[in-house]
Amino acid sequence: MSKSSVFDEIGGTLVVSTAVTILYDRVTADPLLSEWFDGIDLRRLKAHQLDFLTVALGGPDEFGGRSIHEAHAGLAVTNAAFDAIVAHLAAVLEDLGVADDGIEVIAARLEGQRDQIVQSS
Repeated sequence: MSKSSVFDEIGGTLVVSTAVTILYDRVTADPLLSEWFDGIDLRRLKAHQLDFLTVALGGPDEFGGRSIHEAHAGLAVTNAAFDAIVAHLAAVLEDLGVADDGIEVIAARLEGQRDQIVQSS
C-alpha cells in the first residue's frame, strides 16, 4: 500500500485549483500585496501556481516553469509579503476544509522556499 501525498489528502487537483483561484482573488485585493500583481497575466500565473503547488504537495510532477528563484528575481518580495501570502493560503485552505495538520505541512514546505523568494534589502 502506497502512502498518500498531502496533495491527495487535501482533495487533489479540485481543491488545489480552487485554492489557487481564491488565493489570487484575495492577494490582488490585499493592499499590502496588490502592487506585485499589477499588470500580471493572472491566468498564466494561476496555472503556474497550480502546477507548482501540485508538485510541492506530492502530486503529479508536471511543473515546467522557471525555478522559484528565477520567477521572483527582481520583484523585491519582502518577508512581510511572503508571510501575508502564506497566511492567505492557509486561510483559504482552512475555508476549503483542509485539516490543520495538512495546512501546517503546506506552510512548512512554503517556508522552505522563503530564501528563494524573498529578496534581501
